[in-house]
Amino acid sequence: MTTNNTPATRSTWTGLVPVDDTALAVTDTGGPGTPVLYLNGQFSTQGYWRRVIADLGAGWRHITYDERARGRTSKRSADYSFEAAVRDVDAVLAARGVDRALLVGWSYGAVVGAHWAHRNPTRAMGAVLVDGAFPYDWLDDAMEQRIRKLFRRMNLFMPLLRPTGLTPRMNAEQMADSNIELGRLSRERELGPVLDAISVPVRYVVASGTSLGSRGDEQERIRTSLDAVTTRNPHIQVAAKVTSNHGAILKKDFRTIADAVREVADLDRRNADDTTSGR
Repeated sequence: MTTNNTPATRSTWTGLVPVDDTALAVTDTGGPGTPVLYLNGQFSTQGYWRRVIADLGAGWRHITYDERARGRTSKRSADYSFEAAVRDVDAVLAARGVDRALLVGWSYGAVVGAHWAHRNPTRAMGAVLVDGAFPYDWLDDAMEQRIRKLFRRMNLFMPLLRPTGLTPRMNAEQMADSNIELGRLSRERELGPVLDAISVPVRYVVASGTSLGSRGDEQERIRTSLDAVTTRNPHIQVAAKVTSNHGAILKKDFRTIADAVREVADLDRRNADDTTSGR
């Protein structure tokens, strides 16, 4: 592990966390506050969370990281699969000595967070899922071709932005494969049972309008799948539906997201108090 601080200090730590054939750029503010692990959008970076982190303030322990081949520092890998992304959650938490954490995931990160919370009910304090993890069958053959065409077009200019860290160091085929895999994992028969089985507090913050590559009211139709989820599982609720779109939600509605984090943390504390008192 590469560091510029010792983990024992309460000042911010940054470094590389080795996992599998790669290493992830991680930032940990440290301190005794509730650990919050932030899970990025599919091709975004940890910097997107700065407004949410600022709103929550120094009383929390904020842990952010860039996924494989994202950002300026995280290394390339031979494995960009969803299962690798879930494994990376464990690797980051283990490296920072955190056993239980509250997860906050946006878009792709919301699906990662939902799966991790489902698989680790004793380690997840809860989750805030931001405009992602909707169980809906949006992927068909036509959509798959649209995705591949979109990333082929984007690949014409993305290499120019890679030195800035704003685009991943992945080729068009790898990015398309990742997006298509997300579509398969998001199908109702795949994601529905995962959400139904979650036993920790989950709050959704839902955007409005479109996302990259969507057309017309596609995204709004996808979001309606939450109605059945919240009916079946009382642990899951929609904290807010905001007016900003998918791409702008972390920038424009950071206060709403931070409030949802506070709500989930409070629910975890109350559940712990009830368990201690035998209620």
